[in-house]
Order: sequence, then structure tokens, then C-alpha cells
Amino acid sequence: MKYKRILLKLSGESLMGDKQYGIDNERVKQYAEDIKAVHDEGLEIAIVIGGGNIFRGLSAEKSGMDRAQADYMGMLATVINSMALQDALEKVGLKTRLLSAIKMEQICEPFVRRRAVRHLEKGRIVIFGAGTGNPYFTTDSAAALRAIEINADVVLKGTRVDGIYTADPEKDKNATKYQTLSFKEVYDKELNVMDMTAFTLCEENNLPIIVFDMNKAGNFMKIAKGEEIGTLVKG
Repeated sequence: MKYKRILLKLSGESLMGDKQYGIDNERVKQYAEDIKAVHDEGLEIAIVIGGGNIFRGLSAEKSGMDRAQADYMGMLATVINSMALQDALEKVGLKTRLLSAIKMEQICEPFVRRRAVRHLEKGRIVIFGAGTGNPYFTTDSAAALRAIEINADVVLKGTRVDGIYTADPEKDKNATKYQTLSFKEVYDKELNVMDMTAFTLCEENNLPIIVFDMNKAGNFMKIAKGEEIGTLVKG
């Protein structure tokens, strides 16, 4: 295996499957099975999930809601998604811990960096909920921050697109895919990989990012083994 410890970032929208809203149990089940296959190979896995399938703070702000209030609601949505994935992971036999940046002791542990690392060392899947716990920061930023805190080898951004393209491949048939990019190239070409805060955190800490299609069963394992699928961004 190419990596020892990875941070997997999933979008909330990815949990919808073919639905317009909410959680598709079949999609979550597929994710759980893919994660188990990789974990069974001895990798330590931490996960951050967005909340856009339930609530998007930025969209609510545009409709007149206070931004901080909207962002806190978005953080709660990520905890709902995290609980759904936790349940699916435990159903396939994995031991998990859900750590939240916002205290809610009845359903998850508060985030403590040393505790998170210890859970990983013991072979548990660690899910980080509630983003960074602060408004004005996205779950991309939470993924980058947590990856750095736990000394992850790489951030794997699982999306419904199989990498980074010159344009949106769902809108532009002539869009071409990049195999590898430097952080500077992403800046220069103004490519949308992560929000700028998250991207800068990864660059400053020399943390590579791989964008890949998580919806295709087996892709997660291929990346864990070092196969060149998706798009790699590195220094």
C-alpha cells in the first residue's frame, strides 16, 4: 500500500445518489464496503463529510439568513451525514469513532487531536463531524486542517467526477483531464479543487491532494495501492 494514514473527504451531495435530497442508503452502503476493503489492508482512515445534501449555509445566506447561523446549521447537517456513514461502517464490521468540533456528548465524542490519533492507531475509522466548529469555514477547510493535525499522508477528495478538468466535464464535452498538477498550476489556471483556505493549508504543509470518482466501486482501493487514477495535486 502506498499510504499509511489517509483523510477521505466526501461531499454531502455524494450521499444523495440519484436522489434530489437527503441520503441514499445504497450509496452509503457502497462507500462503507469500499472503505472496509481498504481498511482491511491495514490503512488508517479518517473521514470528513460535507452537509450539502441536507443544508447549505452559503445558499441560506443568499436568501437572507445570518451567515454564522446558517453555517452552524450546516455543521449540524454534517453530523447527520457522519452518523449515517458511521452506522453503515459498523454494519460491515468496522469499529468507528465520531468526533465532533461541536460538543454533543450523547451522540459523539468532542474532537481532541491526541484522542483522534490514538483511535486511528487502534484501527478504528475516525469520522470528523461539524467542520472546524467555526462559521465561515467549509468542510474542505476542515478536511485539510484535520489531515494536517493527524499527520495524514494525503487528502483524498471523493467526488462524482474522476479528476480535475480544464472545464466542467458535465457541461463542456471538450474538457480534458489533468493527471497531475502542482499547487502553483492550480492557482495559475484558477482551477476549482478546494476552497482557497483549504488549498493553501495543503500547500503550506506539503500535503498532496487526489481528486477522484468515489462513486465507482473499487476506485478507493486503486488509489490506496498507488494506481494513477483521478488527479494528483502536489508541490
